[in-house]
Amino acid sequence: MTAADRLVQALLDDAWLSLDELCRVADVPPQWVAQRVAEGLLPTPAGALGSWRFDTLVLHRVRRMVRIERDFEAPPELAALVADLEDEIARLNGRLRRAMTAGNPPAS
Repeated sequence: MTAADRLVQALLDDAWLSLDELCRVADVPPQWVAQRVAEGLLPTPAGALGSWRFDTLVLHRVRRMVRIERDFEAPPELAALVADLEDEIARLNGRLRRAMTAGNPPAS
């Protein structure tokens, strides 16, 4: 990742999206988001119902869930579980990279 990519990502990490913006970027209808929020598959958004705000982590999760539901004809619950597992794998890979960089091999 270049310095420019890191800067763009840092700016996006601080950005908040409205429900309309999230739906437009992720190409999903508002009902899709509302249903998954109601079922606990997406984090409860900031703000009141009419002015929900979503961070970019939710945008990435929505995109992954949409892809999984579409590509594998998966039910929403399975798509959310796969997204959770992908997040956990990324977190663990980050820990492993940091441990290897610090010269501390991971414990078995």
